[in-house]
Amino acid sequence: MVEYGSVDVPFAEQLLSVRRGAALKEDSLLDADVIIVGAGLAGLTAAHELTSRGRRVALVDQENAANLGGQAFWSFGGIFLVDSPEQRRMGVKDSLDLAWHDWLGSAQFDREPDEDSWAVRWARAYVEFAAGEKRSWLTGHGLSFLPTVGWAERGDLRADGHGNSVPRFHITWGTGTGVVEPFVRYARQAAAGGLLTFHHRHRVDELIVTDGTAVGVRGKVLAADDSGRGFPSNREETADFELTAQAVILTTGGIGADHDLVRRYWPERLGSAPKHMVTGVPAYVDGRMLEISERAGARLVNRDRMWHYTEGLHNWDPIWPGHGIRILPGPSSMWFDALGRRLPAPYLPGYDTLGTLRHLRTTPDIAEYDHSWFVLTQKIIEKEFALSGSEQNPDITAKDRKAFLRERVLGKGAPGPVDAFLQNGADFVVAHGLSVLVEKMNALTDKPLLDADVLRRQIEARDRQVANPYSKDAQVQGIRNSRRYLGDRLGRTATPHRLLDPAAGPLIGVKLHVLTRKSLGGIQTDLESRVLGADGAVIPGLYAAGELAGFGGGGVHGYNALEGTFLGGCLFSGRAAGRAAARSTAG
Repeated sequence: MVEYGSVDVPFAEQLLSVRRGAALKEDSLLDADVIIVGAGLAGLTAAHELTSRGRRVALVDQENAANLGGQAFWSFGGIFLVDSPEQRRMGVKDSLDLAWHDWLGSAQFDREPDEDSWAVRWARAYVEFAAGEKRSWLTGHGLSFLPTVGWAERGDLRADGHGNSVPRFHITWGTGTGVVEPFVRYARQAAAGGLLTFHHRHRVDELIVTDGTAVGVRGKVLAADDSGRGFPSNREETADFELTAQAVILTTGGIGADHDLVRRYWPERLGSAPKHMVTGVPAYVDGRMLEISERAGARLVNRDRMWHYTEGLHNWDPIWPGHGIRILPGPSSMWFDALGRRLPAPYLPGYDTLGTLRHLRTTPDIAEYDHSWFVLTQKIIEKEFALSGSEQNPDITAKDRKAFLRERVLGKGAPGPVDAFLQNGADFVVAHGLSVLVEKMNALTDKPLLDADVLRRQIEARDRQVANPYSKDAQVQGIRNSRRYLGDRLGRTATPHRLLDPAAGPLIGVKLHVLTRKSLGGIQTDLESRVLGADGAVIPGLYAAGELAGFGGGGVHGYNALEGTFLGGCLFSGRAAGRAAARSTAG
């Protein structure tokens, strides 16, 4: 487990002097200038913006100190950047114009001027940020990126449709843990300097609104709990609490751990919600603050927009309940539905997340099944499989360049965490022949659904297409296209080969599940992260950021995300909230 560094005492003393020198206000009896509810990345970013401007912050969270950084700590650390030096070194030609048209093609905003009215403006501001100061701002906080850029969410194969036209997924050295680290450090420095007070194990149940203005929070103090990061904690109530301030910022995240809420807002366009899903976020990502803020007058929008993956695995070494891990696939695995039929284009590995989910959940004869399958070779898993999550990428999380080169570039075999799933994961089967592989795959379902001869015909048809550098098969075309990009040829796309070639084996079957992840809608906010009420007017003193606010405006992504935008959305909206609250509490 990564431990954050100690407090920088000279800087802490500097912060203390800022506080001592600040003018006393008439409202000096308030508990803080600003209360932040939620100690994840958005909340920590807002806290830094406030304390660096001399504001007193009360940082409130229902979990213990081990969970500072929240869900972002566990992420892979992907960051959406446009026209970066890393892209240019890889020969990628990107621009604000191309990124903006990709964003619009993916978002498909269709609720203007109502629920999307602020989301569109947030989207434009965010893409401009990604093409402008975002990289320099991040590097100014000590972040750096792998030299290769990933090509995530390649889209629906339409020039004006969903997807990234070019690689934009910049992986941070340190993964999500490294993204969170400087903001955790700033918070601890501010606490040592007297500008920030941690209120761990404080669960907010009510927002205090007086004469239409947010002035504080109420809730329960929860019993002490020394559970490790990410593990479930108790909900035993020991006392009441109340805090007051000039402003309140809400940054408590989405609904991904509450499958009942996911099913409640599951949209009809995605068919029926699965009966069984794996969970991609810790149990504290419970969505409680959405209803609490609505009771206080906040407007919730786009709640039917959500982002769940179809390449989920049961974690063989779980931390939170139902812990799932997502495969970040390269383009070469063959994807089959529960009945053994190859998924049609554009529902290919790494292309169209929600399009694939919609296909699997709305096709009548497979909608009753909650799984699909990858079939691949040892050669593919060694080159193309990555697993999402900081703990699944220890070399990158530790910023160990030598280990990265040794394991992923120079080494033979699959990366260690991938191999651990191959050996221990309940969703993996391995065989040297297709008939035996299918027999093992059928053993993972309640009844045998797969026919080896049906799979063989489809695999052999695909195999015939790899003999030439051109093909009529959309997936083989995509593999060839991927290998034209230097970054993918080096580390993410295997040399095209026949899946049934014994030299590429053994064969591997992977049972895939829907993995819950993100809310794309939430509290509607203006460009200063100020919360809007049901009438569209600002609720004075109340702000929201991060996933709770749909990463800004109540739905900056529209219907689809381009990946690398979740951490960035927390940073961007948290920064906006902190700066705006600092301005409103000046004087």
